[in-house]
Amino acid sequence: MRLVDLSHPVEAGMQVFPGDPPVDSRLAASFPLDGFQVTELHLGTHSGTHLDAPLHTVEGGPPVDELDLSRLVGPARIVHVPDLGDHDVIRWAHVRAQLEDVGAGTIVLFRTDWSQHFGTPRYLAHPVLHAEIAERLLESGVRVLGVDTLNPDRTPDASSTGPLELPVHAAVLGAGGVIIENLTNLHAVTWRDPVLSALPLRLSGLDGSPVRAVAMQL
Repeated sequence: MRLVDLSHPVEAGMQVFPGDPPVDSRLAASFPLDGFQVTELHLGTHSGTHLDAPLHTVEGGPPVDELDLSRLVGPARIVHVPDLGDHDVIRWAHVRAQLEDVGAGTIVLFRTDWSQHFGTPRYLAHPVLHAEIAERLLESGVRVLGVDTLNPDRTPDASSTGPLELPVHAAVLGAGGVIIENLTNLHAVTWRDPVLSALPLRLSGLDGSPVRAVAMQL
């Protein structure tokens, strides 16, 4: 079996969505004092490579521990959209040819290679998906969508005002689906029809979870 890790390392001070809790860690027990090591970890539910459960944007929606795990391990389609600039909008016309035959239950991952900017200010100026893409995928029976950016919708900057607009989140999570964010290394999946595993922690009643996303060639 061939594996490609699609996850960013979780480490103190890593980049997070603006306003989210920072990632930090400290030793709670050490070998010199206790004879063993335990680390205290502080992070938000949407740190690093993670998934959004419907509860993230849908009041009363299913939390992460109620997700059907069988939907998070399965055939994946990687949609490559190269040569994008800051805040570019990916429209259905750009990806239609790569998705015309996508089947129900497929996990669709969008490769923009924007993950190369992770940890820099430019990462916040990522491309976004037009809501029509989410709507078309839902019509095809797709319920899990992933991106190698911070957000399939626009991430606010210092000039943003008013309520946050999240049309892709509204469509996918509103339909009971799942969004995986902050993927990386999608360029290393060089074979057709990979199988993806992106399993969350069993966090009771919470809105999301870090995942160890792995592409497999079986």
